[in-house]
Amino acid sequence: MEKFVIDIPQAALTDLAERLRRTRWPDALEGVGWSYGVPLPAVRELAEYWLDGYSWRAHEARLNALPQYTTVIDGQRVHFAHLRSPREDALPLLLTHGWPSTFADFARVAEPLSRDFHLVIPSIPGFAFSGPTSETGWGVRRVAAAWAELMSRLGYTRYGTQGGDFGSLISPEVARLDPDHVVGVHLNALTTLVNDDQAGLSAAEVERAKGVERWHRHYSGYAMIQGTRPQTLAYGLADSPTGQLAWNLDAYASWGQDIGGLSRDDILTNVTIYWLTDTAGSSARLYREGASAWEPPAEPGRTPTAVAVFPGDSSVRRYAEVAHNVVRWSEFTAGGHYAALQAPTLLAEDIRAFFMALSPRSMNSATTGTASSG
Repeated sequence: MEKFVIDIPQAALTDLAERLRRTRWPDALEGVGWSYGVPLPAVRELAEYWLDGYSWRAHEARLNALPQYTTVIDGQRVHFAHLRSPREDALPLLLTHGWPSTFADFARVAEPLSRDFHLVIPSIPGFAFSGPTSETGWGVRRVAAAWAELMSRLGYTRYGTQGGDFGSLISPEVARLDPDHVVGVHLNALTTLVNDDQAGLSAAEVERAKGVERWHRHYSGYAMIQGTRPQTLAYGLADSPTGQLAWNLDAYASWGQDIGGLSRDDILTNVTIYWLTDTAGSSARLYREGASAWEPPAEPGRTPTAVAVFPGDSSVRRYAEVAHNVVRWSEFTAGGHYAALQAPTLLAEDIRAFFMALSPRSMNSATTGTASSG
């Protein structure tokens, strides 16, 4: 394992600024809002701030406060942050992001969680500093196997997993592949597949179930393209930072439902990471490689699982129990799909409460790891 520090050459930032200045803006219809995609004013305003107001160097320094490392697993470079808790007996906790997020989403929860957990925060292969990938096959199961290997290399014999979005698929898969070592799974932004049996569901659950259909009908275009033609998409995103911004902004703004739910700097930090690492295409491939992971497993996982539901999520407990051994279910009125950014305190508290409620052996005999990753 090697220590890693984010150190982007100034020439790359200069090139980014020049490309932003040369943006050729498309035409746009008046009065249609978000119904045709991201409105021109929303992208233009954020692009102008990216050029003249946003400081990558400030966020680079912020992220470098997290100790980071790289290692090679299954032929792929894997980047990860590793924070050891002051508590030597702390439970190791593996945090996995989704798309269009990066490991940077967890920066705000890292400090409070590291008081009680040893944190391992990797970049999914194909994303950010773990990318790009150079071969096919990096779907959910292969990523999960890499995560189990990473935790083993770090010396962690018992650990928990947590994830949202694609992380909510990868995290329980780690438990299925490594059941003797994973003590619990915590999920947010979990999409539960709807079936015809809605008898007995609450009004809120029915509404959340309808959200899956609304997503398929109105907002799933990005997933269809990334799941079928990611290479075709990659040419435009690799050549135009404004194109990359618009593509990611459509998801970050919850397709027009919550444009104010994330700060400009949070959005741009992730977009900038994608741009600087040229991983728009390789990260999109996860949708093609991981398509089968959306199907429910033959039987529910056995590892105790907690699900945190934030506004906008489509999680329904009855449907979640088809795939998971759900022992804790929390619903919140604040935050959203990107809970680590939108409601970091609520998310951290729910994670802590779940794992603290597990057996003393899970919390107190969690690690044989050494004090550093190096």
